[in-house]
Amino acid sequence: MNTRTRVLTGTALAVVLGAGTFGAVSASAAPGGQAESGAQAESAPANQADGKNFTNTTHLTVDAAARAAQAALEAAEKEGQKVTVAVVDRNGNTIVTLRGDGAGPQSYESAQRKAFTAVSWNAPTSVLVGRLAQTPNLKDIPGTLFLGGGAPVQAKGAPVAGIGVAGAPSGDLDEKFAKAGVEALAE
Repeated sequence: MNTRTRVLTGTALAVVLGAGTFGAVSASAAPGGQAESGAQAESAPANQADGKNFTNTTHLTVDAAARAAQAALEAAEKEGQKVTVAVVDRNGNTIVTLRGDGAGPQSYESAQRKAFTAVSWNAPTSVLVGRLAQTPNLKDIPGTLFLGGGAPVQAKGAPVAGIGVAGAPSGDLDEKFAKAGVEALAE
């Protein structure tokens, strides 16, 4: 086969495959999330929210996370503390992290881990430190840090986010600043 024939054959093949892919995507993107084929159109929709298979969750917006982090950082700065603030979602994924001017390099990861710990147990990390006496291997759970400085963010009593602060000379101060971030969300 010469070069021109190979190019034309390849182009034709790409067009055919592209049309097939477009048709498959179009069929699955029909209104209601269902394909419009005969068998599927007659059956009950699998995505119907009947209350048995689905749940609603509340998530902190990026804007709210940024406001909370900024409030915590400002509370620390008012007291001359150089900290890092992290806000994580219910699953422990970082939404925002603010590293204050002069905050130590260890504070970045510590803030994230404190936030994750607080949201995981829906409790301030200072409270969780006490639990280590009864269950010392809690500290072995990956991603956690059982030091004061983490506070959960709740909606209707359920944890939806965590705020962690690290870098102040004590966990009590870190937690005070984290709670300032939580309070900023109530305003």
